[in-house]
Amino acid sequence: MHHSRIEIQVSLDSARIPEAISWQASDTAAAEPRAAKAMLLSLWDDQTRTSLQMDLWTKEMRMDEMADFMYQTIIGMADSFARATRHTQLSERMKNFAQEFITEFVKAQQQLQSTDSSSP
Repeated sequence: MHHSRIEIQVSLDSARIPEAISWQASDTAAAEPRAAKAMLLSLWDDQTRTSLQMDLWTKEMRMDEMADFMYQTIIGMADSFARATRHTQLSERMKNFAQEFITEFVKAQQQLQSTDSSSP
């Protein structure tokens, strides 16, 4: 049996807030760990039938990057759900939600910028 190893390193500041995240996998061509600004990890516990989640992001993660990250994650989850279940209609609904989410985020950012630029 083949095994693959994924290693995640998180550097924390004195308040235990992530300053840096890096990861490395045994089945990749990358010789050095890769940096990341955020991560979402979900594991399914079959015994308790619950999702165990670890969500981390660094101090340098900008709000627009977080919105893009969430948008792309939701799209990826929709694709995974469709492949695993063949429920394409539900997958499309998830993708529609992702599109609404990013559209609303962009609108809110534009409103914030127009408010900021009109302030004396």
